[in-house]
Amino acid sequence: MDNKSPLRVCYFGTYRGNYSRNQMMIAGLRLNGVEVIECHQTLWHGIEDRVRVASGDWMRLSFWWRVFKVYWRLSKDYFHLKDFDILMVGYPGQFDVFPARILSWVKRKPLVWDVFMSIYLISIERELDQHNQFSIKLLHFIEGIALKLPNLLILDTNEYVNWFTKQYKIKSDRFRLVPTGADERIFSPIDKKPSVGGKFRVLYAGTFIPNHGVMHIVEAAKYLEGETDILFELIGTGPDLLKAQQYVTNNQLGNVKFHEWMEKDQLTQYIGRADVCLGAFGTTPQSMMTVQNKIYETIAMAKPLISGDSPAARQVFTHGENIYFCERDSGRSLADAIMFLKQDESLREKIAQTGYILFTQNYNLQNNGKRFCSHLLEVVS
Repeated sequence: MDNKSPLRVCYFGTYRGNYSRNQMMIAGLRLNGVEVIECHQTLWHGIEDRVRVASGDWMRLSFWWRVFKVYWRLSKDYFHLKDFDILMVGYPGQFDVFPARILSWVKRKPLVWDVFMSIYLISIERELDQHNQFSIKLLHFIEGIALKLPNLLILDTNEYVNWFTKQYKIKSDRFRLVPTGADERIFSPIDKKPSVGGKFRVLYAGTFIPNHGVMHIVEAAKYLEGETDILFELIGTGPDLLKAQQYVTNNQLGNVKFHEWMEKDQLTQYIGRADVCLGAFGTTPQSMMTVQNKIYETIAMAKPLISGDSPAARQVFTHGENIYFCERDSGRSLADAIMFLKQDESLREKIAQTGYILFTQNYNLQNNGKRFCSHLLEVVS
């Protein structure tokens, strides 16, 4: 690459094209003048498809025929691309890295992988090892080999880097950080509409998994059931949804309302009318090591945020300044935090505004893309 030409990156693989991490990473690069060429094919048909494969469907001949056809098309597309500087594997890329390494050698290009999360760890936390231990052990082996192939690895937090280095015996200097951030083209401040019925709205939006600790949210609702002006709104789906709904039914809680997952334009309207938004409260390794999308999206919309305390979150936020921390794994602590902010409007406003400033100065597309671009320039230089 000469000094006058823009950096050219080939984004390669079967990565989730509609997943916010990949969309924001690509958009951030483009905002910083990087030319991004996408070489993408769809292998996976949703989360359920991945779960079935990890649970044992990978042994079916039909799955391997699907794999062959997808990577054959990817390889054909790859050799028709114009020249580029870096071959970049998107998330999740644990399998894409193997053909990508071969193809990068053929064209003599460096290989970078946005690891973002361990699919082995996700499988363990979703208890897929209880269905097929051999498959999960094999996944651990594949992920360990895959991590050794690229020239550079991208993650979002130091805590996740520490986990990978201990789990797979990889040197930490092979990793660089690009935080999750949020897409301000979608998540930006909007005027708050008056609450219907004068309710103080507490909003959770996300996946109902142990990582996020949704059960502690409905437990908090139980503690606050006597506060008739507080309404909990929970948006999303996932394996813990039925458990949460059953808890609400069994305890006859009238202060909790569930909504199915919705498109982002509708979701932002719900966030905009909320008085307080909620982050993550689980104690799984994944939850403790990451700063979830919903957290950045909340501060991008200048809304006050309550989330469970963790080392990863402490590296980004300051309690009482741009976030309000509570204990994880505790519905009582969350309930106390909600009541404290409910009674202190000026603190809510302070947290909302300083959180928004933090986002615009550090975690929007432009800034995240600048970080990402600087890491890629290390490789080509």
